[in-house]
Amino acid sequence: MNPIRVLNREADEEKAEVARLSSFVGAVAIGDLVKSTLGPKGMDKILLGMGRNEGQVEVTNDGATILKAIGVDNPAAKVNYNLKFYENF
Repeated sequence: MNPIRVLNREADEEKAEVARLSSFVGAVAIGDLVKSTLGPKGMDKILLGMGRNEGQVEVTNDGATILKAIGVDNPAAKVNYNLKFYENF
């Protein structure tokens, strides 16, 4: 039986402590991004559109909107990112 290739040939592979640290840093970064928008003194974020929405500016303090606007490629950060779907329940 031949092995099945799951990752792209150009994919980076992280092992052991480097992978744990990378996941931790990604999760903390996402948390810090939306943490400042919470509470009665929550700060607004200015989102500048790129690509199709080039030049479009949006000001918001809604965590789900902010997370929807950013790209996430870190596995642990994606967990926080996916929580936006359950935020309003």
